[in-house]
Amino acid sequence: MKRLIPLTIMSLMFCTAAAGLAMQGHGSDKNAGHGDMKDHAMKGTFMHEAVSEGVRAEFQVMSLESMNMKDPDGNTHHSMVKLFPEGSDEPMKEAVGKVKIISPSKKETTATLKDYSGVFAANFTADESGEYGVICLLKVADKKPLYKFWYPHMQ
Repeated sequence: MKRLIPLTIMSLMFCTAAAGLAMQGHGSDKNAGHGDMKDHAMKGTFMHEAVSEGVRAEFQVMSLESMNMKDPDGNTHHSMVKLFPEGSDEPMKEAVGKVKIISPSKKETTATLKDYSGVFAANFTADESGEYGVICLLKVADKKPLYKFWYPHMQ
């Protein structure tokens, strides 16, 4: 029962975040309300940076093929995030969270982020061209930052 309540709350937060991402426009104000944000792609790696609740997150999304890796479950892409206190370059090593990926056709996939020595990551499948919604909910110390952004994928 103790585990059910936090899981229920986290599920509700993901549903609310998914609805917000779906309703969010694709115009120049799409980043409004999400703190400082930067997106850019470099050599096949999409990078996104955002601040929420005083926690700066540096995301990277890349194909497993570009990393010369294969996923045993058949996933095609890798999403990872590094966390820092806002205004610091000292990495935050302890966090738990989930990432939800919403495909252009609205198919949703949710994965628990695995901790790789302070880099938190999950794999997913990107099998259609278009913008994928990425929603990441974390628990870092006493904070629960939420990050939302679009990952443009072209096949």
